[in-house]
Amino acid sequence: MTLEPILPTVLSVRRLPNADPALIAGYGGDPTRHTSLGLVTCDQDDPMYVALDEATKHAPIDVIFAKRFYAGSAHASGRLSGEILGVIAARDPSAIDAALEALERCLAHDACFYDADGKKTVTVFPHVISSLGEYLAREAGLAVGSPMAYLVAPPMGATIGLDAALKAADVRAVRIAPPPTETNFACAWLAGTLDACEAAAVAYAAAVVDVANHPRR
Repeated sequence: MTLEPILPTVLSVRRLPNADPALIAGYGGDPTRHTSLGLVTCDQDDPMYVALDEATKHAPIDVIFAKRFYAGSAHASGRLSGEILGVIAARDPSAIDAALEALERCLAHDACFYDADGKKTVTVFPHVISSLGEYLAREAGLAVGSPMAYLVAPPMGATIGLDAALKAADVRAVRIAPPPTETNFACAWLAGTLDACEAAAVAYAAAVVDVANHPRR
């Protein structure tokens, strides 16, 4: 099964090398450890979460804020808002630079949604992270370096897809976000061996495609 990638667009990137302590604290950081911030908006939320996790593998930074916006990028509050804002923090501005470089590289070459119906009206995110960084490992309650399947689709496809994924491989659900999320999709994180996570992701994507092409059965 070959699906066409829908590459995310980074809409804005800004650096605050000497951010105000109140701003750092307000966004979840620690002003005693963090002085510099990097801020990114993007039109795809889940790839951004993966890219933020990737950034923690390349520089000593913390992800202090990452939230998707309501209703998705098609209903964004402005041209640069997109679907999500991510904020990273560090003591050293050079760490911010290295992390942002890794984040943008991940969004350009690794993490993206895919067209599930040939019309880009149904999309799917059957992503496998071979080695979790500090951010998503903490969020998932897994060890750093663990593999994880990160699965997202619209409500019906996500539900049928999750059932297929859980039955296709020896994986366990560490998080299930049933619909509606802020963007009216549904999400699941599955843990297991790398091979099992990959098999689960393939089964998930196939089920989402099947629902997209045969919505009534």
